[in-house]
Amino acid sequence: MIGGMKPVSLVSILAFGASLVSTFAQTSLLTPLLARDIIGPNLALAEVQAYTEDRVPLMPRPTSADAWQKEADRLRKDVLDQVVFRGEARTWRTASTKVEWQDTIPGGPGYSIRKVRYEALPGLWIPALLYLPEKLTGKVPVHLTVNGHDSVGKAAPYKQIRCINLAKRGVITLNTEWLNMGQLRSPGFAHYAMNQLDLCGTSGIAPFYLAMARGLDLLLALPEADSKRVAVSGLSGGGWQTIFISSLDTRVTLANPVAGYSSFRTRARNFSDLGDSEQTPSDLASVADYAHLTAMLAPRGALLTYNAKDNCCFATDHALQPLLDAAGPVYKLFKAEKQLRWHNNLVPGTHNFEQDNRETLYRMVGDTFFPGDPKFDAKEIPAESEVKKPEELAVSLPADNLDFNQIATRLAQGLPRASESKPLTPANLAHWQATQRGLLGGVVRAKRYDVTAELAGTETTNGITMTSWRLKMGGAWTLPAVEFTHGTPRETVLLVGEGGRRALAAEVDQLLGEGRRVVVVDPFYFGESRIAKMDFLFAMLVAAVGDRPLGLQASQVTAAARWLADSRKFGPSKLISVGPRASVFSTVAAALEEKAIAALEVHRPLGSLKEIIGQNLGVDRQPEMFCFGLLEQFDVPQLRALVAPRPVTIIP
Repeated sequence: MIGGMKPVSLVSILAFGASLVSTFAQTSLLTPLLARDIIGPNLALAEVQAYTEDRVPLMPRPTSADAWQKEADRLRKDVLDQVVFRGEARTWRTASTKVEWQDTIPGGPGYSIRKVRYEALPGLWIPALLYLPEKLTGKVPVHLTVNGHDSVGKAAPYKQIRCINLAKRGVITLNTEWLNMGQLRSPGFAHYAMNQLDLCGTSGIAPFYLAMARGLDLLLALPEADSKRVAVSGLSGGGWQTIFISSLDTRVTLANPVAGYSSFRTRARNFSDLGDSEQTPSDLASVADYAHLTAMLAPRGALLTYNAKDNCCFATDHALQPLLDAAGPVYKLFKAEKQLRWHNNLVPGTHNFEQDNRETLYRMVGDTFFPGDPKFDAKEIPAESEVKKPEELAVSLPADNLDFNQIATRLAQGLPRASESKPLTPANLAHWQATQRGLLGGVVRAKRYDVTAELAGTETTNGITMTSWRLKMGGAWTLPAVEFTHGTPRETVLLVGEGGRRALAAEVDQLLGEGRRVVVVDPFYFGESRIAKMDFLFAMLVAAVGDRPLGLQASQVTAAARWLADSRKFGPSKLISVGPRASVFSTVAAALEEKAIAALEVHRPLGSLKEIIGQNLGVDRQPEMFCFGLLEQFDVPQLRALVAPRPVTIIP
């Protein structure tokens, strides 16, 4: 004996080696079988495009200005109440705007720059610069200058030149920093991290909206501000900010979004337009499309600027016309056709807010805010020599300024909310499960899909019979499924894994060796059901139209389980998942489906949804995990409790 170990015979060693060789050979045999295409490389993309596009609301056809005004007011209220201000964001909405002025620095001839910071929400401060014209008389126009994905943020030269030119024309301009840009650039402010707030049941879009709305508060509180002449402009993400705040806040009287957005329907077919988290917030497209938001500008001034050869997104040829088709008839109802303008930039024509686009804005400002003024000239005043370095424009911020991750961490501390005042016992478990199961189904937007199974092929190799299926669900989705049998199965296992079925050969081999029938499926977003292009952006679009990727996955798994139990007459299945992400949608599926799922076994499961926030993950990494409000009501232990008394096996 060595180290207390019992001696091992040569026969035992050889037998063990032979079993390893056998297992390896069997696994090698199964791998190519699992890798065969069943639905092909393009179907998942085609189905998610059709699914999302069909669910975007169409623009109504108003018959009068009054009718549209009522519809616009309703849409504005619904977007704010049902999308922007949910959860803790309701309290942020009513918080007062705190403003702290800092030093004034020289600008250039005709204006000065005053540094300022203001709270978008309690604990989250936005640095900004106020470009103040000299020799102000009476009330003057004000302008909110927002920017897009530019790492230097408010110090971007093209943005500074715009602010300078407007200030020299007598317009007070507030140049605000955007979240995760310039001084606010940090991993905790990454835009894909905003969905951590969604997971906690608080709108991640709210900080974006409030950063703009509080900026308007600051501007309009100035004694020189003319509340009837309020403009917003911005490029790219700034163009998105412009349409979002201008459509929802009627204090804005002139909006100039530049290459910043398109209809959700346009986005489903033009991959370049699929926007970040803030452009595609949960449930927005279930209430209003960007076509609606554009029409909601009427009868106020609107200048829609797009670039003919845009090398980023929202090129003129596909983005502009659907918006004009939506807004044009509405402006006509108001007899305000001249208030709706568009500009197609040809020089340079790429993604820009350079001189041609800026002069188009100045011209609109002149016509709208200074009509008939012969002194107003739209030609740009050269200002390159007045552009300052980022460090010159830096505004001091609190050391503990909050970001998305810190806000989500605070929100998560008290979650999930207690749903049962008494400890769970066998006596009250059934009642708790009945109420919570319905709540869970609502949170994940669960569906009950009927399955139509289409045989895709069958063959037998080395005594293993493989049958391939296409499972058509709800007229929307087609799932690939592979059924394996060896001998006479004693039990049916439904197997899923976040690596897709092609990565599950070893698990299939082991289960077959245990005498089980194994059915492997690839639900939405995984394996062969993974979207070929822009996968996580389409998953976000699914949430924007009012569904939840997590709910789709769980609903597809429950539908497959019912198909096996009822149509195939196999009875209830044991559901086995591999991987932390798969463990979540599988646990949700088992919690929702009491009859067709007999037991749950999770391999390498997620221990808590709070781990997602703790790791500062973004929706681009694991989109289905950011199901709006899931952590507010349930964490992993509560989900597992909904499976009881059916067995739950955890394999670390």
